[in-house]
Amino acid sequence: MALAGMLWPQRADQASDIVRSAVLIALGTALLTLSAKLNLPLPLVPMTLQTLVVLLIGAAYGARLGSVTVIAYLAEGALGLPVFAGPVGGLATLTGPTAGYLAGFVVAAFIVGWFAERGWDRSVPRLFVAMAFGHIAILALGFGWLAFAMHLGVAKAWSVGVLPFLAGSLVKNALGATLLPAARRMLDSRRG
Repeated sequence: MALAGMLWPQRADQASDIVRSAVLIALGTALLTLSAKLNLPLPLVPMTLQTLVVLLIGAAYGARLGSVTVIAYLAEGALGLPVFAGPVGGLATLTGPTAGYLAGFVVAAFIVGWFAERGWDRSVPRLFVAMAFGHIAILALGFGWLAFAMHLGVAKAWSVGVLPFLAGSLVKNALGATLLPAARRMLDSRRG
């Protein structure tokens, strides 16, 4: 019964919710693709604006829709669409050096979305902390993948997979934590 309801909406508002979610997912995956193309090449893992967009999607969409949006983005890449950093797509990216970070995107969107659903997206300091937890998840999974799956070892994985991204993560946290509440206030003032 639940599956039938998802495939064939029983109410008009259910259908509009499905359309709204589909539009938000498409917009989110497009923003993630664009943010991947703006990158600073580093030895193993490029620095992109993706983490900022992942965290903003989590904060704006919530835990479920945010993580589903990131999963849809990864699925597009797995199917071969050139959505990742550089002109690449396909399964190789999902098993290469960036695989841990990409998995971390899903976890981070969920974490930040979970905090946002509890009101943390309305306060700059609290959203900064929520986004910091998201960045920690991304960097931890990226580090673990590089250290153990890619066999770089702990010291090398730290020096190429975490250390170069710490300052950028702080800047992205500050930017995201400032932009989202400001955008929400602006939208709220236009409605009222």
